Amino acid sequence: MADWDLKKLRILRTLQELGTVTATAEALHMTPSAVSQQLTGLARALGVTLLEAHGRRVRLTDAAELVLRHAEAVFAELERADAELLGYLQGEAGQVRVGAFATAIPALVVPAVQELRRSHPGLSVAVREAEAEAAYELLAEGSVDLALSLAAHAPTPRDPKFSRVALLADPLDVALPAGHPLAAAPGLRLADLADEPWIFGSSGPWSQITTTACEHAGFVPEQAHAAADWSAIWAMVAAGMGVALVPRMARAGGIGAVGRGGGAPAERGGRGGDGVVLRVLSGDQPRRHVVAAARRGSEGAPGPARVLAALRQVAAAQPPGEETVQSS
Repeated sequence: MADWDLKKLRILRTLQELGTVTATAEALHMTPSAVSQQLTGLARALGVTLLEAHGRRVRLTDAAELVLRHAEAVFAELERADAELLGYLQGEAGQVRVGAFATAIPALVVPAVQELRRSHPGLSVAVREAEAEAAYELLAEGSVDLALSLAAHAPTPRDPKFSRVALLADPLDVALPAGHPLAAAPGLRLADLADEPWIFGSSGPWSQITTTACEHAGFVPEQAHAAADWSAIWAMVAAGMGVALVPRMARAGGIGAVGRGGGAPAERGGRGGDGVVLRVLSGDQPRRHVVAAARRGSEGAPGPARVLAALRQVAAAQPPGEETVQSS
């Protein structure tokens, strides 16, 4: 029987993900020569060729892909074994580490933690803010047990390393200056704002969400101003300098930053700030999709399962919001 060395298999899987020996060495805190030696030893133990030259780089052979298909099942079974052992040793006690983007923390994670403190006081939750894409990197390396991200920045559901759960389809409302001609227009659609100057981040998840939403409505938004801080965006909208999209979840969460980690503008106290009207869009209302993920096989551990259930409960209770929210 071949010698299936788990450490070396993980190195091979990392090489498959990152594409180069150098990147693999950096990610695993090894030298490139050590990576090469480990993979050479694995190939010798399995009796197959795992790598072949491809220009100045290497690529995985068909045999290596076959090995990794079976290795993923082994890794998942080991995660399940760890989950069952954790449940046996700790029961409902222990710690669950959650990585989440900025607006998800006050809107979803904090209410879930508050409920868990009442229902399962022996279970603690450690929260780590992370950008939407970075949350999956933390999950893959084992730094967090659950990752909250946006579907647009998550691996596909067919990724063998992760198990995903849809949490929320979060509507995007629009922030308009209070004196804007469309501030009180009935049946406002995103397409009605095609000729408006827009305010959103110059890069990152929120920039992509805004441009994608507008493109689905049939136009490319004119970015009049680029900002990542909500107080700056809110002030510019109030001054009549442009319009901006606001996720409903961010309004409920009440945080004050936009753009980091898939985050978005948030209103203070659930109402528009001075000079700003928040309008619910009709017909072509865009949404962003929030997902939670765990390493495949670990989602059945008592701690992560309870935290995930609490997150789903909070997500299901998100309020629909009003047609118009205006400053006083």
